[in-house]
Amino acid sequence: MPRPIWSGAISFGLVNVPVKLTSAQSQKDVRFNQLDGNDNARISTKRVRVDDGEEVPYERIVKGYEIAPGRYVVIDPRELESLDPKASRTIDIEEFVSLDEIDPLYYEKGYILLPDKGAEKPYALLARAMEASGKVAIARFVMRTKQYLASVRAKSGALVLSTMLYEDEVVVPDQVEGLPDAESVAPSAKEVAMAEQLIESLTTEFEPGKYRDTYRDKVLELIEAKAEGQEIVQSEPGEEPTKVVDLMAALEASLAAAKKAKGAKVEDKPDKAKRANKAKKADEAEAELDAEDADEDDTAASA
Repeated sequence: MPRPIWSGAISFGLVNVPVKLTSAQSQKDVRFNQLDGNDNARISTKRVRVDDGEEVPYERIVKGYEIAPGRYVVIDPRELESLDPKASRTIDIEEFVSLDEIDPLYYEKGYILLPDKGAEKPYALLARAMEASGKVAIARFVMRTKQYLASVRAKSGALVLSTMLYEDEVVVPDQVEGLPDAESVAPSAKEVAMAEQLIESLTTEFEPGKYRDTYRDKVLELIEAKAEGQEIVQSEPGEEPTKVVDLMAALEASLAAAKKAKGAKVEDKPDKAKRANKAKKADEAEAELDAEDADEDDTAASA
């Protein structure tokens, strides 16, 4: 279980809720060390001068900001320390906004806020009130001498904090060159309708557990196999994607394939509603046959 990396309090108005911060993410990257190919000895990184290659001891290294090619402003660490944000143990909520107003591009890293001892009730109250309102808190807090902009939201009774990027750190689409002009490549109404049908046919509920990092799995399998002394056979390269020549034909083919795949899933696992409907139709058909038999019996009796 991740350990708390920060402790303090959520503060809004005159309310303070003591909390602890723990990471909500645990990336599983496969990391390699650099080795000497002759004997697999570890390689260390040395700090050397660019002009003559002389190694520079750590105590001689200073920080410099390049203002022009080859020109630097040297900054003393003590000068930077004087600019550090004032140490604070509070997550200061400045305002509340609607969740759908925040573009996901602004989110950086996720954390879970845990109630500190004796703060369980105010913590639960805040979480419930935020969940009922559907609002997200925008806050600031200081961690490890750095000030962060953050959002705090309620999720399943817990308070989740996400550090955020500032506006000038986010690149919006209209700042990027190479996007198509909407008018010059405007699709036809039929193409849009077909694309919407394709999207609808592929729409399902999000289940994060069914997605895996298949590349990482293969890398770990390769490492395990080589550690066991197995011979590795190189696989054939994958097929290159073909260029789309006829957009409508590609959409129609994709839609047909999606419907076929979806139909196969439905046949394999018919849902309760369909089974009930099928049973109902069978009962109705049987009732009609019974009624016909009864009519025939009445006719025979009258004869």
